[in-house]
Amino acid sequence: VQLQASGGGLVQAGGSLRLSCAASGHTINNYGMGWFRQAPGKERDFVAAITRSGGSTYYADSVKGRFTISRDNAKNTVYLQMNSLKSEDTAVYYCARNSGYTNYLSETYYDYWGHGTLVTVSS
Repeated sequence: VQLQASGGGLVQAGGSLRLSCAASGHTINNYGMGWFRQAPGKERDFVAAITRSGGSTYYADSVKGRFTISRDNAKNTVYLQMNSLKSEDTAVYYCARNSGYTNYLSETYYDYWGHGTLVTVSS
């Protein structure tokens, strides 16, 4: 089971990026998926999550209205569209597979993690 996050990079404040999380070794169809981030010197925090059907999504207050999580089960991939980026969005972003619980906000309920992709927002 592997999750490969990509799409990070350097962007100016106000810009956009789209992160991708491609799964291999398993199908994500039966699992909720989430994105977390860890800023320098800080703990890893929840960013967004999506249920296995894509029917429900959840967001941290800090990204609501700016970020959108989506999934393409046919491509075994989850996305995070990030708009109106701010300097405080600078972090390493991780995708993770929810282990079947209905709690999407805590990393405790995620069993597989990608290696992360760095997003740097310059002000």
